[in-house]
Amino acid sequence: MTLLTTNLANLPLVHRGKVRETYAVDDRHLLLVATDRLSAFDVVFDQPIPDKGAVLTRLSAWWFDQLAPLGRSHFVSADPADLPEEARTPEMAPRSMLVRRAERVDAECVVRGYLAGSGWAEYGRTGEVCGHPLPTGLREAERLPEPIFTPSTKAEVGHDENISRTQLADLVGADLARQLEERSIALYVEGARRAAEVGLILADTKFEFGWIDGELAVIDEVLTPDSSRFWDAANYAPGSSPQSFDKQFVRDFVASSGWDKEPPAPRLPDEVIAGTRDRYVAAYERLTGRSWEAAA
Repeated sequence: MTLLTTNLANLPLVHRGKVRETYAVDDRHLLLVATDRLSAFDVVFDQPIPDKGAVLTRLSAWWFDQLAPLGRSHFVSADPADLPEEARTPEMAPRSMLVRRAERVDAECVVRGYLAGSGWAEYGRTGEVCGHPLPTGLREAERLPEPIFTPSTKAEVGHDENISRTQLADLVGADLARQLEERSIALYVEGARRAAEVGLILADTKFEFGWIDGELAVIDEVLTPDSSRFWDAANYAPGSSPQSFDKQFVRDFVASSGWDKEPPAPRLPDEVIAGTRDRYVAAYERLTGRSWEAAA
């Protein structure tokens, strides 16, 4: 079962993002629905990835529970019994979660524990990543001496832009910037520890935060294949780009196709769609220890 878009007639649509659609439930709660849409290089593809939305929702719900001791989140429940009646259908329930309304902090909070992706590219040019000087001679995918906080802007359309910690402080204030860095690093460290227990490496990830009742809370999704780069520790070797349990499979395909990363997105072969779906499900099963067939 796949879902590209939703329509809940009795709930007002608040926002339609690249992947998620948000509905108003009441003055304190929202319904967050993850579709099967795929976004890569900030372009949404026409073809869905089966089960993707359900994986994102169920894995986020699991992580919110695991990370609760580290601070507040917006998560309330993913139990169908707690969802609005419109979302209790077999199609909607697996991909829906009830969350608290929050005043979003307009920044992406990225933590990198390994040198990969845009960080690797920047390091090759400057020897730094987002203002963090790094040792010379590091290889692609090499573990960093310690996790680094590399925030970016939060763009509604187009590309997010990496910024320094100083720029973040100018944007949101020094005290909040410090809180965002401390919370993000703590969440990454705990996520990496739990991933390591099941033979996975959490190379990097991003978090979003908002204010709820005067408290800083984690919002949106956490430590999913959409927001994180997971590698299999058994096959890890610095000096190349490791196979990852995320949409890097799609990025690699479209990069090799010669696509200019501007809309419209190219068509994906069936094997790329199936391979991406398998990677998302594998991440869920490895991290939670639960069978996807049993959860579905």
